[in-house]
Amino acid sequence: MIGYYVHHQGSGHLHRARCIAAHLQGPVTILSSLPEPPAWTGGWVSLPPDGDDAPVDPTARGRLHWVPLHHPEHRERMGAIAEWIRQERPALFVSDVSVEAATLARLMGTPVVVAAMRGDRGDEAHRLAYDLADALIAPWPQSLPEPHWPARWHAKTLHTGGISRYDGRPRPLPVSGGPPTRKEVVVMLGAGGADITEGQLAEAVRATPDWSWTFLGGPGADWIDDPWPVLCRADVVVTHAGQNAVAECAAARVPAVVIPQDRPHGEQHATARALRAAGLATVRDSWPPPHAWTGLLVEATAREARWERWSPGDGARRAARLLSDLALRPPGRSACVPR
Repeated sequence: MIGYYVHHQGSGHLHRARCIAAHLQGPVTILSSLPEPPAWTGGWVSLPPDGDDAPVDPTARGRLHWVPLHHPEHRERMGAIAEWIRQERPALFVSDVSVEAATLARLMGTPVVVAAMRGDRGDEAHRLAYDLADALIAPWPQSLPEPHWPARWHAKTLHTGGISRYDGRPRPLPVSGGPPTRKEVVVMLGAGGADITEGQLAEAVRATPDWSWTFLGGPGADWIDDPWPVLCRADVVVTHAGQNAVAECAAARVPAVVIPQDRPHGEQHATARALRAAGLATVRDSWPPPHAWTGLLVEATAREARWERWSPGDGARRAARLLSDLALRPPGRSACVPR
């Protein structure tokens, strides 16, 4: 049995967990406060939501990320994870991503794998989780590593490349008809919150009359559960630099304008720097002014798509192979992470 903790922020953590679980040998149980997906057939532990009303010392004086004192929801949440581990005795516990969940599992004598994140992870809490992990899974290519990681983290990291729910999915057949009168921009902002306003989007549309704009998530837009056909028909995708959004652009092999949003530890800005350095996407550090959009879209469409460097398409399978190997590892044997 493998336990898999899934963070509730956005949808990317759950998408990645389900992709990896589809290739795992043996049973897997997801532990999360997200709603259980209707199509999920594995085990599921619904965790209480982690309320944040007036928390007291939530970081334990800077040593952790979220351990508020005398907090009923947090106590129930940690208790539910501990009780599941006590009853099921999993061979391995995956944290994507919580320092506290990873630490709790290791305190209970369970081997731990942590889904790594880009950005500045040098704080004491991240150092604790990354140090105690038997292995780290980094959903980006080894050729574009995090520059400031210590050697001990690199030594136990499996770089899978991007992991998308669309890896290996055939592209839809083009719709027959006359030639399009305008090229299409698809704006994909996801479910994790956006720094962009509805007014900024409207200004960009007005400034580019030769382009048709479609919105997936974000302010004023409807949510689409399966954006794959829309991504595949796009001439350009405008998105943030979240791991899941970038992986989906890579799976569709579509030109992208990537605009990182502010996230803890500078995660999205670190991903954007890697994409810019490799020439894989057109990157801007902030939302452009209206007059810049026509030239920006032309620049993006002229860029040669080389997304296979970021996402070869087998990342979930490689991650699952590592987890299965670790779960079957005899006690006391050191971890060996394939490179």
